[in-house]
Amino acid sequence: MIKTFEISWRRYVLPNIHNEGWKFVGIFAAVTAVLAVIWAPLGVVGLVLTVWCYLFFRDPERVVPQIKDVVVSPADGIVQMIAKVAGPEELGLEKQKFTRVSVFMSVFNVHVNRIPADGKITKAVYVPGKFLNATLDKASKDNERQLIGMKTAGSKNIAFVQIAGLVARRILFEATEGQEYKAGDRFGLIRFGSRLDVYLPEGVEPQVCLGQTMVAGESIIANLSGEAKQVDGVIK
Repeated sequence: MIKTFEISWRRYVLPNIHNEGWKFVGIFAAVTAVLAVIWAPLGVVGLVLTVWCYLFFRDPERVVPQIKDVVVSPADGIVQMIAKVAGPEELGLEKQKFTRVSVFMSVFNVHVNRIPADGKITKAVYVPGKFLNATLDKASKDNERQLIGMKTAGSKNIAFVQIAGLVARRILFEATEGQEYKAGDRFGLIRFGSRLDVYLPEGVEPQVCLGQTMVAGESIIANLSGEAKQVDGVIK
């Protein structure tokens, strides 16, 4: 059966937003009302900022590639770094080698984060830290972050990390340790502007390049099995 994806004006003009956003939109709107009473042009500035706040928390639907062992981007943004590194010691992976792919989110990107692969979360560790510029390499070890270890459906160890940035002041992590997830499932967000690191196991090469624009839940970072296979017309 051929399925269709409905395209609605609301998807672009009035998108759904994450529940975390409503209180901030309310605060921005209240301040805007006060500014408008003080001086009308200030009210216009406040209105623009309120609209920006609403769009910051937008939570669009995503179409996840139906590919076996796929690793998708956990965040919207730009591939800012690709490096060969040891795994995060907080997850007990410091003796294993990984390729770390870093996706930087600006304040204009969608900030709802998504699970990068099918599998079970084996460990989740929160680490308080600094709020350095998230584009710096040392942000992976110095900044506030939420680390997540996962055993994929293909029994590979991967990790992904939410990293707070210069402006970001809160990491929201909504997944549960020991629970299984599908690639593209929502698991949290970071406000406002930040970075997501994905650790690919040794031998798995990323299928992205520096500067590439990523879409959370849709853009493919790598395939853990090496290559996709097509079965009965469907890529798996």
